[in-house]
Formats: sequence, structure tokens, C-alpha cells
Amino acid sequence: MTDLPGIQRRELAALVEDLDALAPERWRAATLCHGWDVEEVVAHLGAAATTSMGRWVRSMVGARFDADLHNRRRLSEFRGADPQETLERFRAVGPISLPTRSSPAGLGELLVHAEDIRRPLGLRRSPDAEGLLAVARFFAAKDFAVNSRTLVRGLGLRASDADFRSGDGPEVRGPLLSLVMVMAGRRAHLADLAGAGVAELDGRLGATGAA
Repeated sequence: MTDLPGIQRRELAALVEDLDALAPERWRAATLCHGWDVEEVVAHLGAAATTSMGRWVRSMVGARFDADLHNRRRLSEFRGADPQETLERFRAVGPISLPTRSSPAGLGELLVHAEDIRRPLGLRRSPDAEGLLAVARFFAAKDFAVNSRTLVRGLGLRASDADFRSGDGPEVRGPLLSLVMVMAGRRAHLADLAGAGVAELDGRLGATGAA
């Protein structure tokens, strides 16, 4: 059985290591998470890691089920007075356990947002292969935090660097990390993919307003 919390801890440590090396001005760099800079994405991840299911429900009810408002409130609550304080708070968090510790959803949140930060900054990391595969299968099978299953319905996804195949239809093939990022709505990673289904996927992403 895949140790998803253990993988999350290792991926959290790797992200902290990358963040430790950032020059102060790079904390204000844009990320693939539209409208958020590096510090905001880190604060969002920290908030997700320190929010219980009960608190999440109360927060969503308080935001009248407006996910953007919910996320902004929790982000602001976690964020420090400056990027260094935000990083120190983030350094202390554990794995994201929503909706449950055994779900790949929390790892997916971490891997996607880590790549949101790294790619625009020119940083590269190959995430844990077993964990990334679990996230890819989860995204292809379920709409949870993102409408990943709906986005790729009727397309055949094929990883070029892992044992991952999902769906039937026009093919979309490429690195597994890029497939995961596109399923999470990150249009920037379409450039890494090939196949007859890429144009259709591009159109679907455009219809959702994906950056």
C-alpha cells in the first residue's frame, strides 16, 4: 500500500528546501495558480495542511460555498507578516489530510501547487513516482478540488514515462507530471503533450478560463 502521508512529508521537505533558496524578490513572482504569487500559494498550502474537515465545512458555509472566498480567508489567516514568517510557519506543517489521510487528494494539492511555483521560477523536480501515479489515477477517476475527470472525459491519456493509461478516445500523451498538471487545469503544460486529443483538450481548458 502506498504511504501517501510519508510521500507528502518528503515532498513538503523538498519544497521547503527550494523555498529556502529563493531571493526575497522571487516570493513576489507570478505562479501558475492564476492571480497568486509564490507567498500566496505557500500560504494556501499551509492553510490546507492545518485545516480539519470540520473546520473546512464551517469555513465553506461561512463563505456561502464560494471556494475562492474560502481559500482567500484561510490563506490570509495562515500568511505571516512577511515571506520569511510564512515560510517558517509552512516548515512546521504536516501532510494535507483532506478529505482523508488515505486519499491521494492532499498529495495532489501539494504536487500541483509545488509545480505552480517551480515551473515559472525555472526550478525542476521529479516528484515521487509512486505518489504521482496515485494522483494521476485519482484525477482521471474523480472530480474533487478540480474537475479533472470531466476535463479529460472521452480522451485517451498515456504517460510516456510511467505505467499510466486512462480512457479511450483521441490520444493525449506525454510526461506524467504534465498530464497531472493539465488535469488540474494548468494550460502551460500542454506544450509538453502530443497526440490527436491535445487540440480538444486545449479547447476545453480555454472554455474553463484556465491560465
